[in-house]
Amino acid sequence: MLMSSPHRPALFRALGDPTRLAIFELLARQEHSVSELVDKFEVTQPAISQHLGALRSVRLVSTRRSGRHAYYRARPEGLKPVIDWLRHYQNFWPEKLVNLKAVLDKSSKENPHAPRH
Repeated sequence: MLMSSPHRPALFRALGDPTRLAIFELLARQEHSVSELVDKFEVTQPAISQHLGALRSVRLVSTRRSGRHAYYRARPEGLKPVIDWLRHYQNFWPEKLVNLKAVLDKSSKENPHAPRH
């Protein structure tokens, strides 16, 4: 059975925004400062900070301070609830499809005039 994570809905909401997802993907490749992110996206510094705050709140990014600058990097381990959720359904569907095929095969044998699947 899949264990529910209270963190998962917020994680999906955070990654559901295209800009936040792009920021996360960029930070997964390399650490960046806010000003570097502003240069890469067509949004304002406050908007980038807001996106980073949303990613930080679901533990997808971490911050390193150096003087007056903050540098952000992705925390791939923050994706664990999503990976666990996907793994559950990856295992779930093949079994259900095999069961469906068995039901359809049995149904077609019991009713030979039924349409074939």
